[in-house]
Amino acid sequence: MEKEVVEPLIENNAVVFGLLALALGLVFYTSNSKNKVWQVFYKIIPALLLCYMIPALFRTLNFVDKDMVSQLWKVAKNFFLPASLVLMTLSTDMKGIIRLGPKALAMFFTATIGIVLGGPIAVAIMALISPETVGGADFDAVWRGLSTLAGSWIGGGANQTAMLEMYQFNQEKYAGMILVDIVVANIWMAFLLYGAGKTEAIDRWLKADTSAIDRLKSTMENYQASVQKVATLPDLILIISVAFGAVGLAHLGGEYIPKLVANNELLADTVLTSGFFWIVVLATTVGLGLSFTKARSLEGAGASKIGGVFIYILVAIIGLKMDILQIKENPLLIFVGLIWMAFHVGLLFLVAKIIRAPFFFLAVGSKANVGGAASAPVVASAFHPSLAPVGVLLAVLGYALGTYGAIMCAEMMRLVAP
Repeated sequence: MEKEVVEPLIENNAVVFGLLALALGLVFYTSNSKNKVWQVFYKIIPALLLCYMIPALFRTLNFVDKDMVSQLWKVAKNFFLPASLVLMTLSTDMKGIIRLGPKALAMFFTATIGIVLGGPIAVAIMALISPETVGGADFDAVWRGLSTLAGSWIGGGANQTAMLEMYQFNQEKYAGMILVDIVVANIWMAFLLYGAGKTEAIDRWLKADTSAIDRLKSTMENYQASVQKVATLPDLILIISVAFGAVGLAHLGGEYIPKLVANNELLADTVLTSGFFWIVVLATTVGLGLSFTKARSLEGAGASKIGGVFIYILVAIIGLKMDILQIKENPLLIFVGLIWMAFHVGLLFLVAKIIRAPFFFLAVGSKANVGGAASAPVVASAFHPSLAPVGVLLAVLGYALGTYGAIMCAEMMRLVAP
């Protein structure tokens, strides 16, 4: 008997977007309420986590259709994301970021190593428990499919696609890998957003030195205060024109640069042929370039705040992509992903404890790998808006390493697969 298809409750993108806006408004209104009940509630559950989980419930309860989610995500990824990158990097204190020191890079590379080694370890463990889950022959071999997961978790979508093409995994079974990617990565995302609200306690446990981060936040707050003014309509129009003008420029480059790169045989199969990669890089570059000009003064009129609005819209739409109940569809394959992620997380906390790295470095280093440019600045700005550029810069580094790290991971999984 065929499973009955239940139609989603809402079949209009505008209605879904309005519902997301209302959810964000409700969270911000209640989280800033002086009501003691709400104050206690938000001490336990961070507001940002709710901005992520409420939309996830909309999807899980079948309020919205997955096809509509993909349409909204396309708009968010192509417009809101690059615009937020421009506005959040517009007032970047590059000297302050450099002064964050080597621990930021140490945690980023630890995150990468955790993914590269975590894959074969997860496959080896599952091979002992359920060999058929990680078995398969020829192009049905599960390790080939898991190579796409490695590409996604070290770099991003472009690296994931590169692995799919390189190892030729059976695309009829590819949906299972996407499921593991979405469920496991988003579970970890939820924990990080929760942890962002408990940073001080975690840093005390890690015995971390947060002085460099505190100095960067203080510098940014002082700069914002020095240029603060009541925003006028021309100010806001100028901010929007700079943001989306840069988005247009980034898309122009994202359209033509990959075609030029593809003509070079050595670069043809790399992330450099990805249009989205160039959109992220160019939007970030424009924002950083503007931070050395008078355009930086737009921060006083609220440039990063508008960028923050775009970030929260991104959070809501990312949450909308997660169907919580999907975890029951293929529990054993998801278990492979959970073991993999557990090793990644465990290694991060071990190294952070040893070098006394702040939780911020752990969280952003991880999401710069696992989430890329779509998630790293979200997590970074959850700690403080001025820290978003750190997430962006590390995410771009993740794109660069994604394909190479994924190949290493895939070859090790090939060796341990039953």
